[in-house]
Amino acid sequence: MAFVNMEMPEEMVSFVMKPSKEERLKQNAMLLYPYVHDGIISHGRAAEILGIFKMDLIVLYGKLGLPYIEMTDDEIEEELETVKELGETLA
Repeated sequence: MAFVNMEMPEEMVSFVMKPSKEERLKQNAMLLYPYVHDGIISHGRAAEILGIFKMDLIVLYGKLGLPYIEMTDDEIEEELETVKELGETLA
């Protein structure tokens, strides 16, 4: 484990100085999220860095309102239509 000094507004200190292991995990997961979202690292790699299982990270992000799969309703409908067409082709 490494320790990093960060410069931040004084008003933020009370929010980031969380003593519980669970709160530290959330903070670290949120620090990694932009890199996961932008495809720089995978969910699996982020979980590995955090020392947890990938599924646990996906569940944690989900509880924080960050979806594992980001698709619009139209994209979901298109995918479902493709699956339906493939199913009919194979039948």
